Amino acid sequence: MVAHSSLITVMEKAARKAAPKLRRDFNEVDALQVSRKGPSDFVSNADKAAEETVVEILRHARPDWGLLLEEGGEIIGNDARSRWIVDPLDGTTNFLHGMPHFCTSIAAEVDGEVVAGLIHQPLTGESFWAEKGRGAWLSDRRLRVSARRELGDCVIATGIPYRGHGDRAAFANVLNAVMPEVAGVRRFGAAALDLAWVAAGRFDGFWESHLSHWDVAAGILLVKEAGGFVSDFRGQENMVARREIIAGNNYVQSKLHKLVAGAVR
Repeated sequence: MVAHSSLITVMEKAARKAAPKLRRDFNEVDALQVSRKGPSDFVSNADKAAEETVVEILRHARPDWGLLLEEGGEIIGNDARSRWIVDPLDGTTNFLHGMPHFCTSIAAEVDGEVVAGLIHQPLTGESFWAEKGRGAWLSDRRLRVSARRELGDCVIATGIPYRGHGDRAAFANVLNAVMPEVAGVRRFGAAALDLAWVAAGRFDGFWESHLSHWDVAAGILLVKEAGGFVSDFRGQENMVARREIIAGNNYVQSKLHKLVAGAVR
């Protein structure tokens, strides 16, 4: 059994404590009270409750740390160097439509660098986790990105712009460049889980834009620690600032980057 650090232990505890209520609410989707934050941007009572549960565990373990929360915004801690980055329910739209593809994502950031991350799927019980320098893992199994080298053999994940979000014309240009070169393109609707699946070799690559820090913080570390490469659309490591990401093994990421970069010029 792989020994967990205190950071991974507390993240696992927080995600697993939030999971039972997410599972219960998922089975009662029709009864949820749902409010709208914006066009096609929903937040449910389940989302808020999950965040409260996760935050309670994290703050108890590291009371001085700050937090960056999808629902609660930024909370400055006494320790200016360290903070948690939390998306309690990535894939909210899937959740609210009864689609079993969503997750909780938690990352630990120290001095501006993510040093540990965990992505938990409440329905399957899978916990994908990584620590800087210690590799990426699915529970106690070491993860490696896909070994495929040719795009024609690869299945690539992405996110599609929707009402009120994203640039549809720019996305269409990229999609038209990528589709003829790959075995398939998938849009599952939970970026954090997509990145975890890249780390696990289930997807060969991933690209998306207009993502927030909490969508990708844990997933970027997972891909890197699984031997993968991650960049923005310009091939640089400004994924968070530019809100865009391309991920895969060194062969796939490089080839995917050329296609994406050529399409967005």
